[in-house]
Amino acid sequence: MASAPPDLKVLKADLTRRMDGAMETLKKEFSGLRTGRASPALLENIRVEAYGANQALNQVANVSVGGPAMLVVQVFDRSVTKHVEVAIRDSGLNLNPQAEGQTIRINLPPLTEQRRNELAKMAAKYAEGAKVAIRGVRRDGMESVAAWKKKSEISEDDAKRWSDEVQKLTDGYVKQIDVAVAAKEKDIKTV
Repeated sequence: MASAPPDLKVLKADLTRRMDGAMETLKKEFSGLRTGRASPALLENIRVEAYGANQALNQVANVSVGGPAMLVVQVFDRSVTKHVEVAIRDSGLNLNPQAEGQTIRINLPPLTEQRRNELAKMAAKYAEGAKVAIRGVRRDGMESVAAWKKKSEISEDDAKRWSDEVQKLTDGYVKQIDVAVAAKEKDIKTV
């Protein structure tokens, strides 16, 4: 039984889905980078050792903003409060949580110039990682086009046109990453 002929729309849909995944990962990584104001997203990637398992913070507590420079973590179960406090302290975000019953308050100290520069470098590193992922998806797309051309499933002209489409798609995503990292760096460096 012969396979269906290659379809540019199917190829683009697959590549777009995978590139969107890289962008989502980048957004998630950016949300964990601290800016000048409090945001619950800052604690999104913190894992807590509770009930014999490693769980996401949002599974054991509710995080909200308590002011421009304060986060409030309302722990669901009092017995887990100490674990949440330790997880926040050990997260590498340079935070000092203060527990009061089932409520943990986190005052966010102002960022120093050195810390802002470190965060901007981390944002650039995350962006470069996303670009590498996008280029990997592009490579897969180009290899598919080349394989179809080699098997004579598409013509030389189609191969050229499809390769151009894959490159255009890639360029669009790289541009989105550049815009996102510039905005994040501006956000980080704004005092």
